[in-house]
Formats: sequence, C-alpha cells, structure tokens
Amino acid sequence: MATNIFNKEGWAQFRENLKNKFRLVIMNEDTFQEIASFKLTLFNFYLLGSSILVFVGFLALLFIAVTPIKRYLPGYGLGSSSEEVLSLMRKVEEIENEMSAQRIYLTNVKRMLTGDVETVDDIPVPEKNLLSNLVNLEEQNIASPSEEDNQLRKEVELEKIGNLAKRSRYSGFSKSEDIPIEGIFFVNPLKGEITSQFDLKKNHIGVDIVAPKNTAIKAALSGYVFLADWTLETGHTIGIQHANNLITFYKHNAALLKKVGAFVKAGEAIAIIGNTGTKTDGPHLHFEMWYKGIVMDPTDFISF
Repeated sequence: MATNIFNKEGWAQFRENLKNKFRLVIMNEDTFQEIASFKLTLFNFYLLGSSILVFVGFLALLFIAVTPIKRYLPGYGLGSSSEEVLSLMRKVEEIENEMSAQRIYLTNVKRMLTGDVETVDDIPVPEKNLLSNLVNLEEQNIASPSEEDNQLRKEVELEKIGNLAKRSRYSGFSKSEDIPIEGIFFVNPLKGEITSQFDLKKNHIGVDIVAPKNTAIKAALSGYVFLADWTLETGHTIGIQHANNLITFYKHNAALLKKVGAFVKAGEAIAIIGNTGTKTDGPHLHFEMWYKGIVMDPTDFISF
C-alpha cells in the first residue's frame, strides 16, 4: 500500500526511507565474480539526479546565451531586430538610389563621347490629361498612410538631405538653385575662327575652332574635371562638370593641363590646342556643351 507523504506519519516514513541503504553490485554474468559495488541511499540518488539536472540546465542556458541560437527563440530581441531590419532596408534603398543615379550619369557621359545625341524632340511630352488623372486619383477611396509610415518617410528624406550635404564638398557647388542656361555667363574657351558649325543633321554636336599653335584652351565655367583621357577618335579629351547640370568637353588637344578631380575656375587654362585623334584634319578645338543631358549649340551662348 502506497504511503501518503502529505500527512505527518507519511512524511516521517518518507524521511526514514531516504536513510535506507542499498548496495549496487556489478558482477560477471558467467563467473558471478563481483567487479564493483556501490553503497547508495535514496537521498544520495535524489541529490545526484538533481545535480545532474541543474548542471545540464546551466549548460543549456550558457549555450543559448553565447551562441546565435538565441535569435531563433520566440520573442527574444524583437525590438532591436526590428530596428536593425529598418536600418538595413534604408541603407539598401539608399545604395539602390545611388547606383541608379550613377548608371544614368555614366550612360549620359557615354552618349556624349560617342555622339549619341538626345535632342529636344526626343524628350517625351507629358499627357495633357495628367493633371485630371491625378485629381481623379485623389478622389478615389485610397487608404491614407499611417502615422508610422509618415514618420519613416520623413526620416528617409532627412537622410537623403544629409547625404547631399555631405557630398557638397565633392560637388564643389554651394548654390542649390537651378539657374537657366540663358542666365549663365560663359568664358570664351578659345579665341579663333569657327571652321565647322554646330549641325545635328551632320552629327556634328559641337563647334570647331582654329587658333595658332600652342594656344591655351580655357575653361568656359568653373567646375570639376571628371574626364582627362585619350581616345582614338577625339585624342586628348577633357570634360568638366559644372553647376546646374552643365557639362563641357574640349577635344583634339595636344596636351592636357589638368587631371581628373581637379577644380578649375572659369578662364583657367586646362589644355593646349592640338590635332590628336582620328576625327581631325588639322589643329583645332572641338568644343561641346551639354545641359541636363541635352547637347546645345555653343554659339547661342558664347561669342567666339
């Protein structure tokens, strides 16, 4: 009959049973020779089992604490993980935007160098009913963004503005206003005679100017040199990035006086007139002007 340990007699009997001694004997099955024997009590057995459980539990907690497996536990680090995910998402979006802008910039430069011109006629005209479409969209029952979404968008915009401010030193232009090209004063890059005018039909996207040998070519505007190299067709070529999305090219030079990354002021000598490259028939300067990715006729803005 089982003893009830929840009364005084049962508890006393249970404590007596804990003091009972037992012997654990290990014998050879064939010879019945005693190999080892151990004296045990129920108390010692319970104590040993409890110690093993505590030790295993301690090892399990230590393993979880010092290894990344804790990240897979439900509810562990939920707040910090969400913040890390949002931070990584913002960084990925920022990198994607920078890569997209870089691809567009390199594509425009490649088109400028190869003469693949985009004229005003190539720019798509917005639809006349675009405004009415936007009004209709506003009238539709579209769920407004939540307060958390608005806060996240504000943070992303602030980060973009901060990145632009950090890159202000690289760009070198303190003015953020987009000045029309008609309001910009250009310095004549070379005093001489124009031998070939700007003509898109003939794929001549600049003007050719002749001048005496060893004449210095000047920068039409202040800016940073982003191209200073030699190509087979245009020879020694230099390109300058100016403010307001304006780029100028100076081709067929005998020598270049500036390197990539140099900041030049308007009227500063940047090259020497020459006759390098295959697309030339004598010493001259081929001058190009690009505004917002569209080639312009330099004679409309500069008196050569």
